Amino acid sequence: MVTATFRFYEELNDFLAPGRRGRDVACHVARGATVKHMIEALDVPHTEVELVLVNGESVGFGQRLRDGDRVSVYPKFEALDISPLLRVRGHTLRTIRFVADAHLGGLARLLRLLGFDTLYDNHFADDEIERLAGAQQRIVLTRDRQLLKRRSITHGCAVRALHSEQQLREVVDRLDLARAARPFTRCLSCNGALRPLDKERAAATVPAGVLDRYPRFSICDGCARVFWEGSHWRRMRDRVDALLAESAIDATH
Repeated sequence: MVTATFRFYEELNDFLAPGRRGRDVACHVARGATVKHMIEALDVPHTEVELVLVNGESVGFGQRLRDGDRVSVYPKFEALDISPLLRVRGHTLRTIRFVADAHLGGLARLLRLLGFDTLYDNHFADDEIERLAGAQQRIVLTRDRQLLKRRSITHGCAVRALHSEQQLREVVDRLDLARAARPFTRCLSCNGALRPLDKERAAATVPAGVLDRYPRFSICDGCARVFWEGSHWRRMRDRVDALLAESAIDATH
């Protein structure tokens, strides 16, 4: 048995037992144990970690620990360029896509409202979420930190907030999504992509009064629902504008 000392920074402390927050934590480590194994043994999902230093040098999750090692564990850096260092994930995702667990249906709809491809089904089992994340290169959104500890899940976000609008603000801020948002480009119901629909084709679907009052229409490629910019759309537009403006203000501080 060897001993290593761990220190977690910023919001990673939220995952630790109160007595281990904001301080050095000495741990007995089985011989051959890796950085990833011990981080998760301390109840921090590996998907929340961006950088690990062992004795001042950046290492990957597979680094084996030795007696006397000092391990510093950091979350995502908001304002510091760490590109010269070794990030613990081997690649970034080219396209932002999500899969949300059964408890985050409200968040999933709001992410779709911002234009993000977000799979959700309240019958998704953890194994199915893990499969979708790997096969389709999706970021896992969950309140279950044990799910994020699965080896094949490389990108994820442990959602802390309890209410959907607060969850949305949390995810947008933590993953810096505001600039990538494309509001009203996805169907809130089925996640299908929306595309413009000319009035002539919309005439076969929408009430005549709607056709006369609104100039623009869109249709979902998935469920074929038709949408227009009515009062409900304007209320959602106000919500989106407020959220993105708030995120932009936060990013400047």
